[in-house]
Amino acid sequence: MRRSRLVVFVSSLLLAAGTALTGAAAAQGAPLAATGGYAALGDSYSSGVGAGSYISSSGDCKRSTKAYPYLWNAAHSPASFTFAACSGARTGDVLANQLGGLNSATGLVSISVGGNDAGFADVMTTCVTSSDSTCVARINTARGYVDSTLPGKLDTVYSTISAKAPNARVVVLGYPRFYQLGALCLGLSETKRSAVNNAADYLDAALARRAAAHGFAFGDVRTTFSGHEICSGSSWLHSLNLLNIGESYHPTASGHSGGYLPVLNGAV
Repeated sequence: MRRSRLVVFVSSLLLAAGTALTGAAAAQGAPLAATGGYAALGDSYSSGVGAGSYISSSGDCKRSTKAYPYLWNAAHSPASFTFAACSGARTGDVLANQLGGLNSATGLVSISVGGNDAGFADVMTTCVTSSDSTCVARINTARGYVDSTLPGKLDTVYSTISAKAPNARVVVLGYPRFYQLGALCLGLSETKRSAVNNAADYLDAALARRAAAHGFAFGDVRTTFSGHEICSGSSWLHSLNLLNIGESYHPTASGHSGGYLPVLNGAV
């Protein structure tokens, strides 16, 4: 009889412990934004330029209902959704115009920024219109900026986000490589394509370092875009579009749903 009571007692303890552990695991596995708001910040790669279906009220910011932040919001229904990302945004624009929705109840922040600071548009214009050597020289100038000036600007943005949303999980999203190399493809030379890809790697490495320094997650989309670069035959990026220059070298709707969204999900 005594042994029977002991078995029941031990079994009850194990059941209680198992229930507690299961509850803890479930809490850890739940999206952070499920108990707080979600704020999507940054530039055109977060607003959804190139994805179409732009929200009319967003004006020149060109926020898309097919952009990864909008898709994440629709799938997870956070307590609130602040879609502040804007086409052309630099670090200073994020600080001046995009942080109003952050507070202690914010559970998730995603951001892509730094490409415009480093001269993304001018780099691509130079590489499209000029020689290989001029393209490479312009990229080297951008790399110098990424080394000398961009880290401080990112630190200011990241520190401000932490101060305004101290309880948030912050995910810094990077940029994809543009080109599949070694493929027969009209447009830029192989030298230019390689240099552009190397520039994306260089910028992503800088973003990852600053994100880690602030305790943020870095979402590397180069893996999900692999096989879907320009010249791949199944591109998730717009090439040069003379009819809509602004969408050139930006992700398509498939790039957001298949390239960016899975990375954000994995980082949350």
